[in-house]
Amino acid sequence: MDNGLTCPQCSSEHVYQDGSLWVCPECAHEWNPEAAAGGSTAAVSQGVRDANGNPLNDGDSVTVIKDLKVKGASLVVKGGTKVKNIRLVDGVDGHDISCKIDGIGAMNLKSEFVKKA
Repeated sequence: MDNGLTCPQCSSEHVYQDGSLWVCPECAHEWNPEAAAGGSTAAVSQGVRDANGNPLNDGDSVTVIKDLKVKGASLVVKGGTKVKNIRLVDGVDGHDISCKIDGIGAMNLKSEFVKKA
């Protein structure tokens, strides 16, 4: 695929687009070339902040501050769970963080229930 982009982490030329992000199949790195070039996403421009008021950015690591029940499942995200490589999104019902949690999978979180790690 000749898209003119290479992975900023491993310099692979085999990258593909997934929504607004680009993905490297060799190292699994995801990035937004517009944000990397100095542009800002809509969620960042709105000033997404954690429970302590610290600004959050794509790629940050956060810690869940209280136990959260997962809708539609009998799972619970325990307080103190560290979530790496978050993505800020314009979510539904205030869920403005998209992430993957080990043992649970992909889900959305509200920024008011996390603190920057």
